[in-house]
Amino acid sequence: MTEEGSTVRLNKRMAELGLCSRREADDWIAKGWVRVNGEVAVMGQQVLPGARIEVDRKAQGQQQQQVTILLHKPVGYVSGQAEDGYEPAVTLVQPRNHWKGDPTHMRFSPAHLRGLAPAGRLDIDSTGLLVLTQDGRIARQLIGEDSSVEKEYLVRVSYGHTFEDVQHAFPGTELVRLRHGLSLDGRELKPAKVDWQNPEQLRFVLKEGRKRQIRRMCETVGLKVMGLKRVRIGGVVLGHLPQGQWRYLAPNERF
Repeated sequence: MTEEGSTVRLNKRMAELGLCSRREADDWIAKGWVRVNGEVAVMGQQVLPGARIEVDRKAQGQQQQQVTILLHKPVGYVSGQAEDGYEPAVTLVQPRNHWKGDPTHMRFSPAHLRGLAPAGRLDIDSTGLLVLTQDGRIARQLIGEDSSVEKEYLVRVSYGHTFEDVQHAFPGTELVRLRHGLSLDGRELKPAKVDWQNPEQLRFVLKEGRKRQIRRMCETVGLKVMGLKRVRIGGVVLGHLPQGQWRYLAPNERF
């Protein structure tokens, strides 16, 4: 946060206050929708921590129209930009893949694809819950530097030549290391919750998302990941959403 008495860019301050993302702030400032201490703000403006920031109702109305989509990503799709011939997961967001069980009963509009971006990654060979959003506040909550939202995964593993009852063969001391004590790329990992869900499957709950983190954690202790599925992000669960289908985030759902 900003130190008392020092200035910071207006777009950064608006993001810190949870009003919007920095990109949204720049858009609103350009449209004349932001006032600082009663004066219309200008792009790149510096503000003090105690500055009074007011936002036009038009901006709030624009935010209310933004959607967040929950997708059950299958294996073979990348989270973000297309790469190596693989399609991005957003290509699945089309009317024929809209889950009939969507509790919001919202109707799909092509406008819902505008600016829709993944809030976090899910590896090409992993399945499960992927969040795509137009709302910068949600993106910041899930992938911002200070994010502490839990992400829960079910991970099927093998240990050496052991594919059944891996729990019995895997040393308890190594399970403790998975919970806390590993480093990746020279940086210590945050504590994680790791427990056996069944003899062949571990449950991981993480508060960070380094690249291929779970697979690399498992490799460090001699485990091989056979399947990985994300089932929860914060207070939002994958539930009965079928693979390859999507639904809207409901107004009462919170990450």
